[in-house]
Amino acid sequence: MPDDALGLAMLDRFRGCLRAPCVYRDGADTGCAHIYEHYLVPSEEWPESKWEFVESLRTPVLDVGCGAGQHTLAIQDRGEVVAFDVSPNAVRTARARGVESALVGDMFDPPAESGRFETVLANGTQIGLAGSLDGLADLLASLTEYTTDTGELVVDSYDPTRIDSEAFFGYRPDSRTGLARRTFHVEYGGLCGPDLDFLLVSPERLREVAADAGLDISDVSYSAPESSYFKARLR
Repeated sequence: MPDDALGLAMLDRFRGCLRAPCVYRDGADTGCAHIYEHYLVPSEEWPESKWEFVESLRTPVLDVGCGAGQHTLAIQDRGEVVAFDVSPNAVRTARARGVESALVGDMFDPPAESGRFETVLANGTQIGLAGSLDGLADLLASLTEYTTDTGELVVDSYDPTRIDSEAFFGYRPDSRTGLARRTFHVEYGGLCGPDLDFLLVSPERLREVAADAGLDISDVSYSAPESSYFKARLR
């Protein structure tokens, strides 16, 4: 069984100290997992652009793969949020930080009531774990079952047409236009997390997949003009 390496690193870092370096590993290559920067930066230190994004999310929100609960913490004062993550230690961290509703659960079978959320937020490029274009279409369709008729699904990915393949950790090319993969696992203090294999899609390919799921993309935004990271809103 894989270890909950990433979740335990979040919990230890929140409590004050990592026991060992937490790294991504791809074969002989390693890279820092940036636990604090990715999961634990307090909202008062966020850039304005991140606040604008979070404040644009309509409640109630279903926070899919919530990690240490950073988005939920910023939203729950103004509306209902149900947060969940497959990592028990990530959920422990979220609860310890003050998240009011944090559950252990899998995005392929969310622990929530269908048809009641104005926003389903799947942040962290986790939709790529669907593995294939057909699997991604199925996942998007299943997640939108949890939105209201006026709700939206907010997802993210890296655009392979903008990626620097030499610098991007875990990169795997794909002969198909607008697609690539990313593969690694997390190691922390002798613990080894599950092997993660992400399908990366450009906005154009995501639009095609969304259409297969009966969805339209209403907005795509990159984190910076030259960045490969983008968010998309689907309805």
